[in-house]
Amino acid sequence: MYAIVEIAGQQFKVEKDRKVYVHRLDAEEGAQVEFNKVYLLDNESGVKVGTPTVEGASVSAKVLSHLKGDKVIVFKKKRRKGYTKKRGHRQYLTQIQIEAING
Repeated sequence: MYAIVEIAGQQFKVEKDRKVYVHRLDAEEGAQVEFNKVYLLDNESGVKVGTPTVEGASVSAKVLSHLKGDKVIVFKKKRRKGYTKKRGHRQYLTQIQIEAING
């Protein structure tokens, strides 16, 4: 059983008890969150494709932790001009665990 669900503006394929890293959510650690934008649902009765979402379907998850992703280095250079620019970025992430897929 799996579902395609939109979480924080991105689509993820989720299954029960799977841990997923998503963009930072406004929820405390240990809190339950529910996502209602389910685009596809595959269960024992078959595959349901939403138009655009599946009616009555939802995915509930538990927030495990808030963390930062790996550092990404952005380096720009123009040769023979003496121009270099180095910037770094770390994305804020939330780790969630899928508790149940309802629908």
